[in-house]
Amino acid sequence: MSKKYHVAIVGATGAVGIEMMRVLERREFPVGELTLLASARSAGKHLDFAGTPLTVRELTRDSFKGVDIALFSAGGDISREFAPAAVAAGAVVVDNSSAFRMDDKVPLVVPEINGADIAKHQGIIANPNCSTAIALMALHPLHVAFGVRRIFASSYQAVSGTGAQAIEELRNQVAEVVEGRPVTKKVYPHQIAFNVLPHVDSFLDTGYTKEEMKMQNEGRRIMHLPTFRASVTCVRVPVYRAHSISVSAEFKRPVVVVEARQILASSPGIRVVDDPGKNIYPMPLYCAGQDDCQVGRIRLDCALENGLAFWVAGDQLLKGAALNAVQIAELL
Repeated sequence: MSKKYHVAIVGATGAVGIEMMRVLERREFPVGELTLLASARSAGKHLDFAGTPLTVRELTRDSFKGVDIALFSAGGDISREFAPAAVAAGAVVVDNSSAFRMDDKVPLVVPEINGADIAKHQGIIANPNCSTAIALMALHPLHVAFGVRRIFASSYQAVSGTGAQAIEELRNQVAEVVEGRPVTKKVYPHQIAFNVLPHVDSFLDTGYTKEEMKMQNEGRRIMHLPTFRASVTCVRVPVYRAHSISVSAEFKRPVVVVEARQILASSPGIRVVDDPGKNIYPMPLYCAGQDDCQVGRIRLDCALENGLAFWVAGDQLLKGAALNAVQIAELL
């Protein structure tokens, strides 16, 4: 690629925004100019990109003049307000929030699964929810082979999925517990240190949370499978980085474990880490900072017809957010 692109990052000082910068640099994306945008309180900060300090600017509707690709990671309200201004200025928006994921006019893309969908974009392309992206990295290749009907899943989601303040809260609480001090809670309704919360996102009338329904709703769009069903329980765990998901999947056709393992091993962006006899299986500690998702504990499901159980883990700041967004930009 000889052309250089003017890239903007909205939410540049957040956990995902900083990761987007690192991924652009590491993957040698052809950045001609990089504009860092954030709220007024973050404007004026300096962040390094490719050895050059860049000043963060305040996000306004006029921030996108000359921008080719705008990577958004500043929450749904910001995306709804400013993404149309970026498109009007001639930029293509890759949005990491939930604002446009269920909009029929906006492609919802995991490049390894439905990269061709970006051709239909009208200025905005949506990045899926982090746990959805990680789960589908393992599920989709199996679907192509065996035809998935439904899944039952539980997620084990790291605090960094909530943001930088949640990482700080876990650090502080661990110190408070160890030192016998009272535990302070700001980000989560309960102590997260040495605890797990079966509560990610807000509750719906059904008793599921919004996060739990994303796996089904977004999965249908990404896999082009309107009949796909997913019953999910999302759990916040005291892990700094990388999400894990336990999946029991039921398929239309009988599953052969050896074949399933071979399919996963040859799928881009996924690595089979599966030798239980030697205590080898995916763990968030070793997925943190890795581009590839890892899948293991692959076995026939003893409770489902044509069922396969597996455990998949991945860095939700990377494949679940920044890496996926940059991969979409690479396809553009």
